[in-house]
Amino acid sequence: MSTDSIFNVLFLCTGNSARSILAESAMNKLGKGRFRAFSAGSYPKGAVNPDALALLKRLDYPIEGLRSKSWEEFSQPGAPVMDFVFTVCDDAAGEVCPVWPGHPMTAHWGIEDPSHVQGGEIERERAFVMALNYLENRIRLFISLPIDKLEATALTAKLREIGHAEGSTARRGDAA
Repeated sequence: MSTDSIFNVLFLCTGNSARSILAESAMNKLGKGRFRAFSAGSYPKGAVNPDALALLKRLDYPIEGLRSKSWEEFSQPGAPVMDFVFTVCDDAAGEVCPVWPGHPMTAHWGIEDPSHVQGGEIERERAFVMALNYLENRIRLFISLPIDKLEATALTAKLREIGHAEGSTARRGDAA
């Protein structure tokens, strides 16, 4: 992998309406052109959560083109070849994923689903802000890695370690 490469990153979740959407937008902003992010779901809801869109819009994150879609789009001929695939929900991490062209590196970066928070607007917004903060922290750790200098096993270990950062739903003993 060269430093001139643009890395394709796919964020997976079950519904592709909140966490994976937040991650896609955050990576596209924070990755500053070095990373191109996508998101998808195993059972997409078909619509992006309005609280996720409102937060991204308020923070001036890119929202153009965000949509809830199936991960099958990215396993088809002609789809962008992924360099990295991250699951951001525990359900998607436990499901059998399609075979990805190019054999990307994978890791589980699970966090709580902000769309499951009950309560009023303030409680929901707080949950979405917290989810975005956890994802941004992971993305910042990831994009700061010397990807082109690390051997595959070391890079895989770092990606999994990032998945255990604050807010993780994974247990320390989990492999991925």
